[in-house]
Amino acid sequence: MSEITVDDTSSNHVRWSSESTFLMASIGCAVGLGNLWRFPYIAGENGGGAFVLVYIGFVVILGIPLIMSELAIGRAGQLSAVGTMNKMVKEGYHPFWKIIGWLSILVPVCGLTYYSVVAGWSIQYIFKAASGEFNGVNAITSGAIFQQSQDGWPMLTLWFSIFMFSTVAIVSLGVKSGLEVAVKLMLPSLFIILIILAIYAMYTGDAAKAVHFLINPDFSKLTPKAILEALGQALFSLAVGVGALITYGAYLPKGTSLPKSAGIIALADTIVALLAGFAIFPIVFQYGLTPGEGPGLIFATLPIAFGQMPGGIIFGTLFFILLSFAAFTSSIGMLEPIIAWFEDKGMSRPKMAWVTGCFAWVIGMFMLLSFNVLSDLKPLSFISAFADKNLFGLMDYLVANILLPINALMLAIFSGWAMSKDLVSEQLGFAQGSREYFLWHISTKYIATFGITIVVYTTIFGNPF
Repeated sequence: MSEITVDDTSSNHVRWSSESTFLMASIGCAVGLGNLWRFPYIAGENGGGAFVLVYIGFVVILGIPLIMSELAIGRAGQLSAVGTMNKMVKEGYHPFWKIIGWLSILVPVCGLTYYSVVAGWSIQYIFKAASGEFNGVNAITSGAIFQQSQDGWPMLTLWFSIFMFSTVAIVSLGVKSGLEVAVKLMLPSLFIILIILAIYAMYTGDAAKAVHFLINPDFSKLTPKAILEALGQALFSLAVGVGALITYGAYLPKGTSLPKSAGIIALADTIVALLAGFAIFPIVFQYGLTPGEGPGLIFATLPIAFGQMPGGIIFGTLFFILLSFAAFTSSIGMLEPIIAWFEDKGMSRPKMAWVTGCFAWVIGMFMLLSFNVLSDLKPLSFISAFADKNLFGLMDYLVANILLPINALMLAIFSGWAMSKDLVSEQLGFAQGSREYFLWHISTKYIATFGITIVVYTTIFGNPF
């Protein structure tokens, strides 16, 4: 099998201006609603500390090696995910592996259609918090505010459209003028706001109980289901299988250390998830809320605390600004893979960004309307597992539970079983036979492949335990 020759001048894609900018973009892609919205309530549902410990273990053992693999694939091809896998097939790899390229476009585009809906909620809630709408609310009135916002589809459409087309405008400007400018502004702001919120929450909330909940592992609550949830959350949170890291890797110069970059991305992403827990759970415990509240924890439950706590208007406003920034940095990474593919084909970036954005907006409107006008539409109601899922729920399930894990599995199998030793050694900088190479190889070839296979099997056939 011949090897791909890496040539920094062989691609039409613009390179990152610096390694630090690339890291900010990649961290921003990974850090999103998965950290700030999904991680806290899943940790709450699964007992806290033990779940967090297992989650961190999966990030280290599986997440970092798979991030390295995605970046290596992207830098080796220096094209979009589809272009890179097509290039590898031409160099001798089996045509089957083209599936990675196509899934790496399908996953983010489908994800963007419903992710932008939730991001629209975040923007709307900035103004609700800033206007004092949460003052004095209880569980009933907070739930009513959330339901009222869901029923008001014209306003939801406005916030959803603002978010979607802001993302399109950023991506249409290109890597240097769009992506880099956005992440340089948003990512540092995100970390600053999150640190402020965590400190404030620990000071005004029940810090002792939150620390005990997140740090003290209670392994009696660590069920097989919780372990699978931790693995799935690690993949979801790190954006493994989304396709953005392959694309971002294509914009990297050869001298960048991929193992170091993967470690920094995973560390920053994990810090954000933990800080989110320290920003949320002290407030949850202080005001007698339920840590395992589920997806409604952010939009229906936390406003109760914002309405009662000192400085709640400021705290709540900052919190939803934080959510919006995190959503933006991730949505940029969702749109970029397909635009990179269009650029491979010689098409105009601005034109195709707006065409793709409009397409995603149309599909996204069906996701948005599934909470109001189309709330009675349950297309798969004849299947018991999907009987209660609306269009939004079905798209979320398809992306997060099926397409993303399958693509992550394909990446693990390709990296561990198909990718040549020479290519791995060249891209990762590991000498064949070295300890670093051995650990990466064992993780991707066996541990990741087996672990993600269990996740996929469980999703399709149910819990095997």
